Amino acid sequence: MAAVLFLFGELFAQESWSRFRGPNGTGISTARQLPVEFGPEKNVRWKTSLPGGHSSPVLTRNRIFLTGRTGEKLLVICLDRQNGGILWQRELPRRQTSRIQRPNDPASPSPVTDGTNVYAFFQDFGLISFDGMGRERWRMTLGPFNMFYGFGASPILVDGRLILPIDQDSGSQLLAISKDNGRFLWKVDRPEVISGYSTPTIYEPPRGPKQLILPESFQLSAYSIETGERIWWVRGLACEMKSVISYDKEYLYINGWGFPQNQPGQQIPTTPFADGRQRFDRDGDGLIAKTEVSGDATSDPTRKMLTWAFEAFDLDRDLKLTEREWQVYRAMMASENGLLAIRLGGRGDMTESAIRWKYQRPVPQVPSTLLYQGNLFMVNDSGILISFDPATGRVIKQGRLQGAIDKYFASPVGADGRVYLASQDGTVSVVSATGDWQILAVNTLGEEIFATPAPVDDQIYVRTAGTLYCFGLPAGTGVTSSTKPIQKAEKKKP
Repeated sequence: MAAVLFLFGELFAQESWSRFRGPNGTGISTARQLPVEFGPEKNVRWKTSLPGGHSSPVLTRNRIFLTGRTGEKLLVICLDRQNGGILWQRELPRRQTSRIQRPNDPASPSPVTDGTNVYAFFQDFGLISFDGMGRERWRMTLGPFNMFYGFGASPILVDGRLILPIDQDSGSQLLAISKDNGRFLWKVDRPEVISGYSTPTIYEPPRGPKQLILPESFQLSAYSIETGERIWWVRGLACEMKSVISYDKEYLYINGWGFPQNQPGQQIPTTPFADGRQRFDRDGDGLIAKTEVSGDATSDPTRKMLTWAFEAFDLDRDLKLTEREWQVYRAMMASENGLLAIRLGGRGDMTESAIRWKYQRPVPQVPSTLLYQGNLFMVNDSGILISFDPATGRVIKQGRLQGAIDKYFASPVGADGRVYLASQDGTVSVVSATGDWQILAVNTLGEEIFATPAPVDDQIYVRTAGTLYCFGLPAGTGVTSSTKPIQKAEKKKP
């Protein structure tokens, strides 16, 4: 029997949107009769002003949960799905101030819900759980953390466990915590992993217990949900993984982009640590300091890279590179950006046999791909949308989303036979979910968007910089708005 992915949770999880990117991180909803055209004054069921934050909304049958921040306070917010009214808001202290590089935000990780309770994580506080009425159930202080951009992964729930990956430049771990009392069930140290920002997905093989699929720096790994044991892995990913996998019955699809200088399919030459120390270690302490690599880098690519991105290689932030940190620098320069199709399952290192195909051209840094209605969709910065044949990696169509040419941080979602794509500047494009996709609408909301939209039932929830919108067609219409293309996208040769 073909391998399948387990869509966790109770019945509510199939009808709502309980974690980041929806059911098991797929980005796919069964919502129907969604609006194609919407905006601040069009097809608005309700809208609610919110404090800042980048977390995406998660839903139960009657509630919406988000996180936010104001001043030095971190917030867990609960809204009524019916009318958008704020039912309760809980403030948490910002216990520490960890490194967060814009455009990341102290309230970036999305909460997760079991249908009754909510579980939220903040890198400057830790984990906390509230019931549906806003009563605290338990808390766990964690941190401080050491990652280059700040935290990006969101917690997930499976079989009574709250799972949280902590992929940082030193001391990476994978945690499993009881959702009922906040106690550790297991904790796995992962010394080979540096900064990562991906949220796991649950995989249930044909035989054997469930596993966690987690994109990491330079690799993708599968861990036992019961024990945390690393079961199988595939090497060859980019150095900084931020996206969530898409998948079908046998394969997963993962995109990664680390350093812009690493052109897909190409590696940047480097030298061993001994050679670097001989060149740069002027004070003879056996380390390479940031001050020692400064100077004219016009014709020196090594010095240029070290000067430009020293902090990315300086894992302990002491302004000096050790031999281990130099090896990380070399690995970053040798890693390949791109999109990979990988066979699910196995034991041990599956690199040689599991990779089905590679697409080694520019891919997005943050947004995940979307596998929907037999097509794989990917949106790059500048609003370039690409559709692929997932079986072969062949590009079906590539073109710009005219009117939505900007950076993208939100992941695309699929519902009602359409793909919804939200750009940073607050433009939501709607395209047909076909290989030869067509633009159906370009909607302007007037505020930045970093959160991934949530299509549920006959509504789509979109969080902007200061507002949560619930868009839907007028009650009783029973019809969707126009699905005719408004224009043809600019085509490019694959």
